[in-house]
Amino acid sequence: MTNKTLVLGASGFLGSHVTKELVKQGRDVRILVRKSSDTRATDHLDVERCYGDVLDKASLEQAIDGCDSIFYCVVDTRAWLRDPAPLYRVNVDGLINAMDAALAAKVKHFVFTSSFVTVGLNNSGISTEDDKFNWADSAPDYILCRVKAEDKLMEYCRDKGLPGVACCVGNTYGPEDFAPTPHGKMVLDSARGKMPFFWEGGGPSVGIADAARALILAEKNGKVGERYVIAERWVTYEELFTLGAQASGIAPPKVKLPMFMLYTMAAIAG
Repeated sequence: MTNKTLVLGASGFLGSHVTKELVKQGRDVRILVRKSSDTRATDHLDVERCYGDVLDKASLEQAIDGCDSIFYCVVDTRAWLRDPAPLYRVNVDGLINAMDAALAAKVKHFVFTSSFVTVGLNNSGISTEDDKFNWADSAPDYILCRVKAEDKLMEYCRDKGLPGVACCVGNTYGPEDFAPTPHGKMVLDSARGKMPFFWEGGGPSVGIADAARALILAEKNGKVGERYVIAERWVTYEELFTLGAQASGIAPPKVKLPMFMLYTMAAIAG
């Protein structure tokens, strides 16, 4: 009987840290990455490597064969795309392909990396897993495709018996964000003195190592068809950019832009 564990999206920031934590725990790990992926974060690890893509069903089925657990860490984060079709293909269609293959292979655990953006807004200011998504009218396609993906996972758990859980992960920060992630790039820019201003707002945030461990705990302790918010606390953009600047020994940004200026800049850029 096998105990092999598969990480899909292992070249990504969270996927690579999940892979490292699994190896650290002595698990027998297989990863699926594209041949074009930057794999610096996992090249040194003792894992079995498969090459393919979640949109390539044959490579996906081959990677899943013989695995008990799947950590699905694949996500296209290019929220700025004018044509959102690639976002839906990867974030929704890719997940469906993986869930179909997981059902066929009769896996025991399917841990899906969702996002805190799928959680509904609560008038109290504090949202929980029980708050259903309720702001579709103002949400961009990136967020809508993440919501659709999580809804599909719940549908598969309810109607098809997928042994899945969803982890609604906040913004992740930490070492080896090689790409970098969109939120990681803002920290990098602030450390390089390229972020002379900040603006209102922020986001639920969590250290990358803690997020990876949380996903593995969800595999062990999660209940099928449930979702779990993975975040430590709310971090404002002012605090985030200040931390980045301080890490490089430079002055933090002092100028706060009003929201109407951000909307104007975004409209011009779009």
